[in-house]
Amino acid sequence: MNRQNGAQRPYDIVLFGATGFVGALTAEYLAAHAPDSCRWALAGRSPAKLAELRDRLTAIDPRCADLPLLHADADDPDALRELAESAHVVASTVGPYVWYGEKLVAACAEAGTDYTDLTGEAEFVDRMYLEHDARARETGARLVHACGFDSVPHDLGVYFTVQQLPQDVPLTIDGFVRSNAVFSGGTFASALTAMGRGPQMLRAAQERRLHEPRLVGRRARASLGTPHFSAETGTWALPLPTLDPQVVERSARRLARYGPDFRYRHFASVKRLPVALGGTAAIGALLGMAQLPAARNWLMGRYEPGAGPDAERRRRSWFTVRFVGEGGGRRVFTEVSGGDPGYGETAKMLAESALCLALDELPPASGQVTTAVAMGDALLERLRGAGLRFRVAAVR
Repeated sequence: MNRQNGAQRPYDIVLFGATGFVGALTAEYLAAHAPDSCRWALAGRSPAKLAELRDRLTAIDPRCADLPLLHADADDPDALRELAESAHVVASTVGPYVWYGEKLVAACAEAGTDYTDLTGEAEFVDRMYLEHDARARETGARLVHACGFDSVPHDLGVYFTVQQLPQDVPLTIDGFVRSNAVFSGGTFASALTAMGRGPQMLRAAQERRLHEPRLVGRRARASLGTPHFSAETGTWALPLPTLDPQVVERSARRLARYGPDFRYRHFASVKRLPVALGGTAAIGALLGMAQLPAARNWLMGRYEPGAGPDAERRRRSWFTVRFVGEGGGRRVFTEVSGGDPGYGETAKMLAESALCLALDELPPASGQVTTAVAMGDALLERLRGAGLRFRVAAVR
């Protein structure tokens, strides 16, 4: 496995893209919470910006004055190879990942280095599976995508819910997401990029299905569901065609604890019908505009990459994901909740994922794997200790 030569690598964690909006928040979290024994470094394409960030981190912890700074560009395979070979774990915040992410994934798969990112781009995840899963399995690298709000609360929330249900019986779980948060320019750019690449996304998904091993004797699926009023949550439930249900399905395929027949559905939870209808119309309009290059470029120009909500707005932001799980005559209601999902909590999730991969005893895994498969209970306990709430609300 990739830790067998760990003593020869100078860093436990390298944070790539550290000077971006979420990257800087992740660096601040590591400065405040990484244990003294953790050897970590900042990496990016601008030495001057890296030095400025290190100065800010030194105000959090004076020991950060000696934090190593590594120069690497997302388009430079030689620099990325050196980066990957220097670390146990590389955590990347550089998106849109479909444009800037593959060379780093390739370098980590080749070097046997664990990799984490914040992507919510289904096409990118499928392409990385097709191109680099096999090599990562050979070298022992764990390629763990979607280690932020996409898709940690949903993947680990379902994992937590499954643990409250009987074993070896068919299970169904529905997830309902609510939040008042706003997004940054980088997140908006990634979302528009994905919306504008529908045909490419479909082709990548189809090719992945041809190459993935088939389940034998078990079934795991994530169905889209239909809009409806949810009596369990007292809200309107709108299907969310995001990466999250795909991640949950992949965890269910790998983990026998999810039972012989598992189904997950993923919804946005909206209290008022007019808001639900207006939101659906707005997303439809955005999806249509994303198909036109001129309109897509204009939209991207409305939000500058690297910018995001200020500290006060993030302080007032929150998220809740409620799960309704059923199986074996038992029905459970669970909840995952926290603060600002897109930035404060996402930085926490990425940092704790990297720390977990670098420092914790974990189940054997390699190749492209989900957070539940790669880290499971270890990451769940880390996030609880860091302030995210995983709780059982009711059992019937």
